[in-house]
Amino acid sequence: MTEVADETEAAGLSKGLKQRHMTMIAIGGTIGAGLFVGSGTIIHAAGPASLVSFLIAGILITLVMRMLGEMAVARPTIGSFYEYAREGLGNWAGFSIGWLYWYYWVIVVAIEAVAGAAVLGKWLPSAPVWLTSLVLLALMTATNLISVAAFGEFEYWFSSIKVAAIIVFLLLGILWITGALPNSHAGVANLTQMGGFVPHGWGEVISKAVPAVGFFVGVELVTLAAAESAEPGRMVARATNAVVARVLLFYVGSMFVIVAVMPWNSQNVLGSPFVTVLDKIGIPGAGDLMNAIILTAVLSSLNSGLYATSRMLFALTQRGHAPKALVKTNSRGVPARAILIGTVVALISIGVSYVSPDKVFAFLISSYGALALFVYLLIALAQVRIRFRMQRENPEALTFKMWLFPWLSYLTIAGMAAVILAMFVSPDTRTQAALSTLSFAVLLLAYAVMVTVRKRRGLPVDPSVESASTESVEEP
Repeated sequence: MTEVADETEAAGLSKGLKQRHMTMIAIGGTIGAGLFVGSGTIIHAAGPASLVSFLIAGILITLVMRMLGEMAVARPTIGSFYEYAREGLGNWAGFSIGWLYWYYWVIVVAIEAVAGAAVLGKWLPSAPVWLTSLVLLALMTATNLISVAAFGEFEYWFSSIKVAAIIVFLLLGILWITGALPNSHAGVANLTQMGGFVPHGWGEVISKAVPAVGFFVGVELVTLAAAESAEPGRMVARATNAVVARVLLFYVGSMFVIVAVMPWNSQNVLGSPFVTVLDKIGIPGAGDLMNAIILTAVLSSLNSGLYATSRMLFALTQRGHAPKALVKTNSRGVPARAILIGTVVALISIGVSYVSPDKVFAFLISSYGALALFVYLLIALAQVRIRFRMQRENPEALTFKMWLFPWLSYLTIAGMAAVILAMFVSPDTRTQAALSTLSFAVLLLAYAVMVTVRKRRGLPVDPSVESASTESVEEP
């Protein structure tokens, strides 16, 4: 633990995240606006068996998190899975996973800012969407610039609101299903009526596990944040353990309530399944209430996205995979330039969404769709290599282990590969898979060019942490 503390301090980062921040970052990181809105599409396609789709996705992400948690506890470091991919698979993997992750979150930030403006537009119809997007992005940028503790505190409360909302939703759903609420009818007949539990076949259920995986992206952020906590190894272990049961409870539990209360083929489920259920139960102002929660989820994604882009860019500079001039920490231990770079790129993307929504912005959205899956696959591959190495060289460091290694690790790799392959097969995701693969290929080409240039100049391909380390400077 001392090594990562020294590494963090030498790099200029602060250690302002507490255990409660880390836990809520891990739990809240999986609860995005997509759960409250986009889950209706999966329900409408797979029927009541969408429960199984989310269960498959949740188990797969849980296994990836366990693998990542093993590495993070044994060797907490700046950059987390970026550094593990580099150590386990080679410099090309570190370079690729770092930039893939940075690009993924930059696009997410732009998309969430536009989505947040759309939510606010229901209450402020006269406000220009571009201006509202700008205000939301500026607000979360300012939060990240203040300090890592400010980021953690905001994320703690954002996540707490989301978690509380889901818990209340689950309780109301259970009361309705058991007949304890006025006008409710006990039973779960909706699970088997209208075509049965699997109305469109198991093939549809399995295929819908592919988009369901995307709903869980963000849970890995806790290992990236570990370097800025006081006891990274212990905090990651506790946060990872907290994720397992809660992820399955929140997602699978929520889907169960929705399909038990409402007919799965109702058109209202496509819009916002949570609002539809609350309306059915008789909660007054359900639409406005859920819009407020969705806005919280959007702000949380913006907050997390800016943090993720800045820390990954910071980590890239530590190994010379990004220019050192891009990142310098200020007097509060915040990589301000990296945050602002992410904000500027997101602003450009937002501008593109208005100038060319059907072409350029559509391309950006499609090109990032499978990037998180590539990141997860590389994490899983790296874990197998690093685990075998640690068992030979440093077995005492393995205090938090992947279950049933190596067989469950192999199964996780096969599962992630199957999800990516399924994206190519499905007409709904084929374009995303192809363009995301193109993005990956461009990064591999960029790495090859970087290596060639450095060799010709007589420079090291992988500069040491010390030589590439970013100096801390005083900034206002």
